[in-house]
Formats: sequence, structure tokens, C-alpha cells
Amino acid sequence: MTETTQHEDLTVGRVADLVGVSVRTLHHWDGVGLVRPGGRSWSGYRLYGADDVARIHRVLVYRELGLALAEIGRILDDPSVDPREHLHRQRTLLQERIRRLEKTARAVDEMIERTDMTHEKSTTNATGTTGTTGTTGTSLSPEEQARIFGTDWDPAYEDEARERWGGSDAWKQSAARTEGWGAEQWQRVKDETDEVEAALAEALGRGVAPGSEEANMLAERHRDTIARHYDCTHSMQVVLSRMYTEDPRFAAHYDERAEGLAVWLRRAIEENARCHGVDPETAVWQ
Repeated sequence: MTETTQHEDLTVGRVADLVGVSVRTLHHWDGVGLVRPGGRSWSGYRLYGADDVARIHRVLVYRELGLALAEIGRILDDPSVDPREHLHRQRTLLQERIRRLEKTARAVDEMIERTDMTHEKSTTNATGTTGTTGTTGTSLSPEEQARIFGTDWDPAYEDEARERWGGSDAWKQSAARTEGWGAEQWQRVKDETDEVEAALAEALGRGVAPGSEEANMLAERHRDTIARHYDCTHSMQVVLSRMYTEDPRFAAHYDERAEGLAVWLRRAIEENARCHGVDPETAVWQ
């Protein structure tokens, strides 16, 4: 007697629990054609089969590697590449990332060790005072911090930001919120920011118009990444967005994600601000 294994089709909520993403994300992937469930229930609800779930896992791996959704879709839908080749390609990319992460992990270990040494020294200081440690809360050298935060990180950025905003409430609020953050917290913030920027690039690639409902939602997600550090109003976000096109460093950062992203993001932020009663032409830091 031959035993046949059948796979039950799953609802979007069940799949979201299984793969660790939100229902909203799955709906978005369905809407843009990245992962469309192949089945339907008797009442018309879409259901995910085993092949659909396998495709979701491939999307998650490529997203983990930093690819934009539009690029992931092109890769997965390439008729010249079969699933086995996808797996081999993903494994190669993952091995490269593992090597980079292992290098970063060694640097984080050193960061932890030096932070512990600094803390021990400060707690035994007879005067009860400590030296300046910067926004990361450590006494690492610029070279050591660059190993943690990436090779495109410039220690001059912090000095420049302190000179420009050091006396502001936002700077003080950011310092208070990030005090005590460890490498894991900083990495999580970076990962979340990378995910938002990938979504912005993907929207630009699909031709999403600034001022549309989707663009406004993305502008809010972008504002949320800033609000982790300090309360960022729509007016403040507009002021920041001016730098994205006027400062070559910011422009290069966003345009590396997708050509023209810096200009698109600024327009998206400005149009979203209008919806909240802020005139981008007269917006100030408040």
C-alpha cells in the first residue's frame, strides 16, 4: 500500500505565524505579485500551498541579503533558473554574509570587552565622573567603531551632528534613549532601517507616486525609524529630507539603493507632510 502525503493549504494568518512575518507584509507581497497564494477556500479566501510557502522562504533569504523586493521578484521569476539553482545561489550569498557577520561578531566582542573595561573604570573613579564616550556609549576608537557600523561610517558625522544639534532637545532625547544600547540593539535598528529603505527603493521602482496612500505610508515608516531616537514631527522630517538631496553624502546613500531615491523620498516626505497640515516650503525644526 502506497502512503500519500498531502499538504494542507494554509490561511494568510497561519502562514504569517509559520514564517515570522506580518499578515500585512504577506498582503503587500500578494499585491505586488511577489508571492500570490495559489488556492482559495470555499468562501473565497486565498490559501497558501507548499510551493507558495517555499517561495516565501526564498523571498525571506534574499531580503535578508539586502535585495529590494523588485529585484527578488525578477530573480525568482527568471525562467532560466530552477529552484535548485536558486538554493545554490542563496547558499553562496549566505556563506559570504556569514563570513562578514563572523568578522563583525569578533569586533562586537571586542566592543563589549572594552565597554566593560570603561564601565569598571568609571565606577571606581574617585571623582565620580566619566569621560566623553559619544552617542554609542563606548570609548572605542573611530577605526573600531567603523568595524561595527560599517566602512561607510565616518566618525566626523558625529562631530558634525553634535556641532549642529548638540544643544537641541532632540539631541538630548536621542542620547537618553540610546544610553546603554548594546551592539545587538544597534544592529536591530540598522536592520529595521535597511528594511524600510529597501521598501522605499522597491516603491520607486514600481512607480509609486509621492502623495499617494502607499507613498504616505512609507514616509511614515521612514519617520518611525527617526522617532526611535527622538520625537520627530512632520515638520522636522521635512527639514531632514532637504539634506537627502542637498548633501552629497545623503544623496549617495539613498541613490545607492536606487537611482533617484533621494529626490523621490524627499518629495514623498513633503507630500505626506502636506496631508498633516505642514507646508514643506516653510517647514522649520519644531
